[in-house]
Parts: sequence; structure tokens; C-alpha cells
Amino acid sequence: MMNQEVRTIMTKDPVTASPTQTIDDVASLMFETQTQQLPVVVDGKLVGMITSYDLWKASREGHGTDMHVSDVMTTKVARITPKDKVGTAAELFADRRFKTLPVVNLDNELKGVVTAFDVIRCAFKEEYPSPILYQDVFV
Repeated sequence: MMNQEVRTIMTKDPVTASPTQTIDDVASLMFETQTQQLPVVVDGKLVGMITSYDLWKASREGHGTDMHVSDVMTTKVARITPKDKVGTAAELFADRRFKTLPVVNLDNELKGVVTAFDVIRCAFKEEYPSPILYQDVFV
């Protein structure tokens, strides 16, 4: 399982943000899509990540909701490629406490995202191919 390629478990075509969007718009988008981290892209290329923590921090510091994503996003982002192993993603989640890793190709084009939950689900399905509880959720 840990030797599978990340592309086998990643979410393709994830919801993304633009650096020019307001943080209010992104907060609404995160609420609507029930996500806490969004890749920030320009012309399909990854330029950063914005998280619910970034939004909370901006609010806590008294910044207005008309600020732009570029004002609060993280630009130094750990990333992974589609051919990297699930074990590599798991190690990054364990060591760096990330929740979401953008998956990019060699040209830094966003191909998807992999989350810690994706890794957990993959490990669970390997051990228990048929759901034990809450079958309607896992199927």
C-alpha cells in the first residue's frame, strides 16, 4: 500500500483559489466545499496554499475580509509528484504535520491533492476491503 503511487489515491481537479480572490470569497468557498486547505494557482501552476488557519490568523490580526489571498497564503509549500509513493506522503504528513499536499508535475502544474485522510482511507481499505461500519459513507 505504501508503495502505491500517489496518483492512485489523489483527488484530481481539486477546488483551487486564485491569488486575486478576497479572503472572504475563499472562506465562503471553503465552507461550501467543506475543505480547509486550497491550492492557489495561476494559469494551472501552483503558487501557494491557503488554509482555514491563514484565514483565522488574518481575522485575528484584525485584517479586513477584502484582503486578497496573496496577502495571507503560504508560498513555501511542500509538494509531491503523481509518481511519488503513498509512503512518502505519509512520511510528510507525520513529520511536518501537513494535512494536504499538492500534487504537481515537473512543470509545477497542479494535478491534484492528497490528504492525510486519503492515506488513512487507503490503509483502511487495504486492511478491510468491505466497510465494517457506515457502509453508505465508505462505499
